[in-house]
Amino acid sequence: MTDTLPEADSLARVVLHSEVQQFYARHMQLLDAGRADEWALTFTEDGVFAPEHRPEPVTGRAALTAAVSGAYAALVEKGEVRRHWHGMLDVTQNDDGTVGVRCYALIVGTPLGGEARVVMSCVCEDLLVREDGELKVKHRRVTKDGVAAPV
Repeated sequence: MTDTLPEADSLARVVLHSEVQQFYARHMQLLDAGRADEWALTFTEDGVFAPEHRPEPVTGRAALTAAVSGAYAALVEKGEVRRHWHGMLDVTQNDDGTVGVRCYALIVGTPLGGEARVVMSCVCEDLLVREDGELKVKHRRVTKDGVAAPV
């Protein structure tokens, strides 16, 4: 199949895709390390995390920090390590400058002395914006496999 986009457009897509992958690598490693304050800074001040399997979305950096801090402390007490993996990224540059990303996400849990297991498989849909030249999550929607109808 031949790409009909001009070479500059094709290169811009590759660069954006690489930038988004690097964003998620840092973003998820901060989360998995329990660095809640730094992780929350990867969202806009009014950023929204809306997993469908939770009753209410988490909105704003302070609430995001509190939620991650609490969840991480519970995992430490339980003796479990969690790793988040985002893959199969479909990245779209929108006309308004925002970036849409739809990807698959796996959460792997490993109890101390135990075997790794997939805790959750889901679809993550993000709207990313640029603030001071950096990508930030404006809105995240997570659909957990097995809860809603397949998409």
